[in-house]
Amino acid sequence: MVKQLLSIFAAIIITGFCLVNVCAQAPRASVSASEANGTFRSYFKGKYKGSSSQIKILALGGGKLKIEMDLIYPFTDGTGELSANMGTLTGIAEISGDTAVYSSEEFGVCRITIKFAKPGTIEVSQEGVSSCGFGHRVTADGTYKKTGGKKPRLER
Repeated sequence: MVKQLLSIFAAIIITGFCLVNVCAQAPRASVSASEANGTFRSYFKGKYKGSSSQIKILALGGGKLKIEMDLIYPFTDGTGELSANMGTLTGIAEISGDTAVYSSEEFGVCRITIKFAKPGTIEVSQEGVSSCGFGHRVTADGTYKKTGGKKPRLER
C-alpha cells in the first residue's frame, strides 16, 4: 500500500515538472522564412465540417510578413441552408521572434497576433472583434494548420 502511494505521488510530481516545463517554454528567437511562408487553414467542426478560414503568409524580410486572410463564420439560415458571413484582410505584419502582429485603425483599433506555435501551426488571436472590418461574428481567432509550404500567391 505504501509503495503504491509513493508511486502515485512520484508520478504526480514528475507530471507536474513536465507540465511546468512545457508551459514555461520561452518564445523562439526567430522563425525561418520557410516556416512562415505558406497557406494555413482553420477547419470548423460539427455540422460546419468542411468549412474553413484561410491565412496566407509571405515572408518579406526585414521583420515583415505580408498576410492575406479569407475568413468565414458559417451558420444555418432561417430556411435551414448553410450560409456564411465573410471577412477579408490584406496587410503587413511585423514579426519579432515567433510572434507577428498586424494592426490597423481603419475601422477602429484592430490588432491580430499570429504566434508560430510550432512548425506547421499558428495560433491567431484578435483584439477589436468589430474593428477589423469583417462580417458579423467573423474573427481571425483560432488554430491554423499549414496546408502548403510553397510561397503563396497573394491575390490582393
